Amino acid sequence: MIPKRWPILITVLTFFILSSFSAFASGSADSTQKVIIRSIVLKGNYRTRDRIILREMTLHMGDSVRLGDLPGRVAWDQRNINNTTLFITVDATTQITSPVDSTQLAQVDLTITMKERWYFIAYPVFDLADRNLNEWWYDRGHDFSRVIYGGHLSYRNVTGNNDRLQVVIERGFLQRTILSYSKPYIDLAQKIGLRVDVGYITNKEIPYRTQFDKWVYVKSEDVLRERAYAAVTLTHRRGLYHYHTFDTRYTRNTIADTIARLNPDYLLDGQTEQHFLSASYNYRYDRRDNIVYPLQGMLLSAGIGVSGLLPKDNFHFLDLSASATRYWSLGGRFYLAGNLRARSTWPTRQPYLSLRGLGSSSDMVRGYELYVVDGQRTFIWRNSLRYQLFNVRKQLHWLHVRQFNTVPISAYLTVFGDAGYVSSTYAEQYQSRLANKLLAGTGMSLDVVTFYNLVMRFSGTINAQGKAGFFFNLAQEL
Repeated sequence: MIPKRWPILITVLTFFILSSFSAFASGSADSTQKVIIRSIVLKGNYRTRDRIILREMTLHMGDSVRLGDLPGRVAWDQRNINNTTLFITVDATTQITSPVDSTQLAQVDLTITMKERWYFIAYPVFDLADRNLNEWWYDRGHDFSRVIYGGHLSYRNVTGNNDRLQVVIERGFLQRTILSYSKPYIDLAQKIGLRVDVGYITNKEIPYRTQFDKWVYVKSEDVLRERAYAAVTLTHRRGLYHYHTFDTRYTRNTIADTIARLNPDYLLDGQTEQHFLSASYNYRYDRRDNIVYPLQGMLLSAGIGVSGLLPKDNFHFLDLSASATRYWSLGGRFYLAGNLRARSTWPTRQPYLSLRGLGSSSDMVRGYELYVVDGQRTFIWRNSLRYQLFNVRKQLHWLHVRQFNTVPISAYLTVFGDAGYVSSTYAEQYQSRLANKLLAGTGMSLDVVTFYNLVMRFSGTINAQGKAGFFFNLAQEL
């Protein structure tokens, strides 16, 4: 049963969500007097090139700005620079010089002071093969044989142009080798970006079907699934907040005869190999104050993907998705966030490998962390009401490495309410109890956000089936 207070929470959040998708409110300026940007000084970007930082700014030398608009413009530029995730801290200060006579404009000197991150990170990996820590702990008996070990190398800002080189070598529960290089701008206008990825992954234990909304695994001494892919991605950034992504990749999936016998629909019709060329396009409007843990702004996205572009391809698939998220301040320390997202795939008859609804990725109705609900079409509505407990910046004077001696840390108490739906024609075949019905969950969490984009979340939840749980999630973007 859904708790009695849950519909009240949803009703309140509905009011805020509907009102939130209006245009950004524009406060009236205190003064219509204009000032001119005389200089922009960048400090602390020892490796990062000036043009990468200036690309994120709406203010430029020689611009005239209304005095009442200046603080807001400076604040957004500061946030935009921070959202490159190249810096631990970003601070902006202005100094206004009065004009000599009334025929001239006052002049503004803008100073941006940054502290760069440590860009070269090579670290050992000891990770879990399951979808999340909660599944590993509750459903897999915290079995340490289900771990992944190896090493990651992440080299950000290789040439000072916000480019990135990644090497992943993992062993254990799976064998994974990935090489990736991306550069956000390959043209002088700083609009076109490029990324290249190659990967090879093998598994000796995989989920071959879903039963009662749980993955059922099979294990072997031999390789059960093999995947190889190569991808080229082009990006186009228009202005500051509009992103277009074009991705082309070739994929080859191979499974052992054992998997085809256990589930002939794994690749359909008992096939053991799947090969195809795919292409996708995604549009994103991203105007959030902080991409790691947003409190204000908006994120809109929509995408289309088509697989099976070559005549000899044996997998044909169409994927449509859209998402809208709004974050805003309610005043004081209170913040609200609402998200709507939907996904639909064709054809109706799909290989089990591509049949994914809620739970197998970041798409989740909170309260159902331990479940996987497969289907062709999904809809999610997520809402969060946050209260900021604190937001501080600690300076470790005893540590003389500048990339690590400043530690920003903040904490938020969050009340959330989610709803979702998965439409599936496979519900009976895989004995799903959650597909084709409304899913709802609510609860509270403590979110701790600190440097190097680390977010720790401790959650207590209850879902529409009356199942309660306590979950821990850890997210980090290197």
